[in-house]
Amino acid sequence: MQTRSPLYSTTRPTPVGVLTLIASDAGLRAILWPGESTRRAGIANRPRRDPEHPILKQTATQLDEYFAGARTSFDVPLDLEGTRFQVAAWRALASIPFGGTTTYGQQATALGIPTAARAIGAANRANPVCIVLPCHRVIGADGSLTGFAGGLATKQWLLDHEAQVLMSTIVSTPPWQLPRTVQSRLSMPVA
Repeated sequence: MQTRSPLYSTTRPTPVGVLTLIASDAGLRAILWPGESTRRAGIANRPRRDPEHPILKQTATQLDEYFAGARTSFDVPLDLEGTRFQVAAWRALASIPFGGTTTYGQQATALGIPTAARAIGAANRANPVCIVLPCHRVIGADGSLTGFAGGLATKQWLLDHEAQVLMSTIVSTPPWQLPRTVQSRLSMPVA
């Protein structure tokens, strides 16, 4: 008989609401939106409140850095529970560049199953670790915002936040530090 590892939780105020963070000793299990049920993240037992748990503290710090514009990727350990397909889809979210977007079809193609766009959408809808695994960066094939557990206004806010962080990085970088393009062809014909 398999014994479930204990879970710990804390809350974190953010610009998109008070998020609930849940972790095991192995890694981050879930980040829940305000009012969201632990059952949606596949958590049946009530976690014990422990804001000092090291993984929860690390997650909170990295979320603070993300919202401050100082972090573009996360490196907290994850303890994901789902089907093999779901976990593969969730882990693939981490490869979407900060400030970028992809479509469900592109995500399915990247996983080697180009006909699974709808299944990817269902897996992303069950993503228990929002923001850290950025399902907000997945949009419809026509470029529209599509379903998001945190709401479409929050999805738009997160995308705008990332665009502003990228823009401020470009604007604040002196021109001599920007990468120069190297001309790979001669500009005039060679006789």
